[in-house]
Amino acid sequence: MFAISLGDDHAELRPLEPWNAEEYLAHIDRSRAYIGRHIALAERATDLASARAFLQSYADKKATDSGALYGIWADGTLVGGVLFRTFDAAAGTCEVGCWLEESAVGRGLVTRAITVLVDWAVEVRGIHRVEWQASSANAESLKVAQRLGMERDGVLRESHVHRGVRRDTEVWSVLAPQWRARREAARQG
Repeated sequence: MFAISLGDDHAELRPLEPWNAEEYLAHIDRSRAYIGRHIALAERATDLASARAFLQSYADKKATDSGALYGIWADGTLVGGVLFRTFDAAAGTCEVGCWLEESAVGRGLVTRAITVLVDWAVEVRGIHRVEWQASSANAESLKVAQRLGMERDGVLRESHVHRGVRRDTEVWSVLAPQWRARREAARQG
């Protein structure tokens, strides 16, 4: 197993796998209301069996090179995660996403974790377009996309239903040349 440090604040990124189901469920239970405001993730893990099934679905995606799931641990506690919701190396595209419990907000954990994923996707796997989709109502998520240097491609009007309400989805993206230029500028600056 590997762990990637997310900075000096005792935070790290690790694979989130089916054997983590109990810890994952405890994390979701701690933050179900907060996480569930904009995404259905909290509704996918209501007991140990459903938590394990969700984690297994991403283990299966990882095995077929079509997605992956990673947890964010802060001071040894699972507080959120990032993922390749979709991953298509042949087409050179992927979609990243995230979630975080309220106690860990404001520390830059998601931005740092997604940076690790995008660096790997672009530099190791040759991904050309990295996409971010979020509800237009999810201001925190949209700010992360902006911090990552993504550009807003458009809005899919009333494209999904969350808790019985039709919601708009914003689509943001960064292309590999933009990502590389931004990373190089950060290294030099």
